[in-house]
Amino acid sequence: MAKKVLVFGEVREGEIRNVSFEAIAAAKQISDGGEVVGLLIGNDANNLANTMIQFGADRVIIAQHNDLESYTSDAYSQAMMQVIQAENPQGFILGHTSIGKDISPRIAAKLKSGLISDAISLEVIGDQFIFTRPIYSGKAFEKKVITDGMVFATIRPNNIPSLEREESRFGEVTSFNVEIKDLRTIVKDVVRKATSGVDLSEAKIIVSGGRGVKSKDGFKPLQELAELLGGAVGASRGACDADYCDYSLQIGQTGKVVTPDLYIACGISGAIQHIAGMSNAKVIVAINKDPEANIFSIADYGIVGDLFDVVPLLIEEFKSVAV
Repeated sequence: MAKKVLVFGEVREGEIRNVSFEAIAAAKQISDGGEVVGLLIGNDANNLANTMIQFGADRVIIAQHNDLESYTSDAYSQAMMQVIQAENPQGFILGHTSIGKDISPRIAAKLKSGLISDAISLEVIGDQFIFTRPIYSGKAFEKKVITDGMVFATIRPNNIPSLEREESRFGEVTSFNVEIKDLRTIVKDVVRKATSGVDLSEAKIIVSGGRGVKSKDGFKPLQELAELLGGAVGASRGACDADYCDYSLQIGQTGKVVTPDLYIACGISGAIQHIAGMSNAKVIVAINKDPEANIFSIADYGIVGDLFDVVPLLIEEFKSVAV
């Protein structure tokens, strides 16, 4: 049966995050020929609406209010609830990002709805929607089925392929003036850390360093390799604790969970907490001097050697291939 499915388009630094396009692809499956409606929040989102349509949304709603300039769960949840009540969708899909993880339980509670979080795949069999999600830090997987009510889920980045972009697609874009009241949190100013390159949580290629990098300077060849491959730099908690890099790069059970196509682990021993954050990468390459390092137990390819010898060789080889 055709359904209307709402998809939250998360905006970061003026661009829609890739996981939102992946959410549209999931919504297309759920809608079964019905309508996929994009939801953008903020007064500056008008120029992004067509991008959602080009990636598969049938139309886009832009929720607007002066208090939506910066994200707060209080203001965004009020805006989302008003759009949901007006549209009455049968499904709602978000990315499993920091915002998605924060706001989806709040919306589920307001709707008195079930919620499937951190889904990595979706199967539609007849009238059943079967979501797969990892449990026990990725050691096992469970399948969840929506039996009643709204199909409400967050999806992990880099797991459900987005649809091909069709620049010729067009659809209706409407503004929705929401009412925001009784805010308990007001953002006065946002101070961003200076970052560049690919977003770590959505990167297709990640070059990650552990205690084996030995210093802040030890990350420089990793950064060069990541830049050459069009990827991002990550780190283990050990490297962050040693002040070799910022905690924003931490991958693991207490950091970011990533699912890149290629994960290159440099000087990382393979502690279970780190493995929990990257074990579902499609291809894992480990570089470590210790042949008994635990990281080799999950690696698809292993290089036993000093990363300061191996990484420069990889850089030169990739440069020669690029030429």
